[in-house]
Formats: sequence, structure tokens, C-alpha cells
Amino acid sequence: MSIQETFGEHIRKLREQFGLPLRKVAATLDIDPSTLSKIERGERSANKEMLPLLAELFSENEETLGLILLSDKVANDLMQEANSNEILKVAEEKIKYLKTRSLQQGKIDFDKK
Repeated sequence: MSIQETFGEHIRKLREQFGLPLRKVAATLDIDPSTLSKIERGERSANKEMLPLLAELFSENEETLGLILLSDKVANDLMQEANSNEILKVAEEKIKYLKTRSLQQGKIDFDKK
């Protein structure tokens, strides 16, 4: 999946496609319209708690919205780093390692005496 737009741009696009004003979407999220406007402009970050509400409002896949949101956060953290691609590769390997380690720690060995 390749998504070139930011989370805010994506939400603005959806809001405009549905013909909804900022105030209605903001009310659904229980935030101020100015906060939603800042999210759409990339001046403020949304949070994961907003995802189910936005997914339902726009008939979007919550997982896709989450991917866009979290990829924005990762991209913003790494954008200024000269070796960002290398960092991403190491992070991917580290995630695999941590997941494997977590699974192994959760195993119970009933054969031990």
C-alpha cells in the first residue's frame, strides 16, 4: 500500500467528499473545529481514539486510517535523519525480534520438572 497524503489531508478529502462542514466532524470527534482544522493542515496530530469514529463517519477501514496516522508519526520522527531508510530497516528487524521474544516469554513449558 502506498499512501502519499498525510492523515490530515486524507480526512479533509473525505470530509469534503461527504460534504460535511468542519463543525460537524469536530462534533463527532468531540473536539473544537479549530483543532480539527489544525489536524487537517498538519499542525496538530490526531489520536488513535479518533479512528473508530472517523471510520464509521466516512465508511472507511479503521486499519487503513490507523496506517496513515501512524505512518505520519514515524515519518515525522525520521524525516530529519540522514539515515532514515537504515533506521526503518533496523526498526523492522527489531519489531520482529521483540514480537518473537514476547511470544517466547508467554509460553508455558508443561514438560519441565
